[in-house]
Amino acid sequence: QVQLVESGGGLVQPGGSLRLSCAASGFTLDDYAIGWFRQAPGKIREGVSCISSNDGTVYADSLAGRFTISRDNAKNTVYLQMNSLKPDDTAVYYCAAVPSWPCSLGLTWYDYWGQGTQVTVSS
Repeated sequence: QVQLVESGGGLVQPGGSLRLSCAASGFTLDDYAIGWFRQAPGKIREGVSCISSNDGTVYADSLAGRFTISRDNAKNTVYLQMNSLKPDDTAVYYCAAVPSWPCSLGLTWYDYWGQGTQVTVSS
């Protein structure tokens, strides 16, 4: 059974950092592109970052270098390191996977989705 499980969310103060994890089971990540998305209350889900099966990366322009995506195929896990967090980063963060070489920040590119993890940035 294909499954993606996000973890690492929580409450953090503005300027703080969090590292999200996306653990895969039922398949190996080596040949999959992985995307991170987020959805804030009342807003549409948007692409944050993605990593291709050959480790190419893409980031949303709005992030200004604050986030870093990486993968550890040995652990079957993809990470999203988030630094200099702002209240506008508050959202549920989702990871998604597709058996494809390139990645995309488009929602419809992906076949499998996790259940999400809440990130709240507030003082």
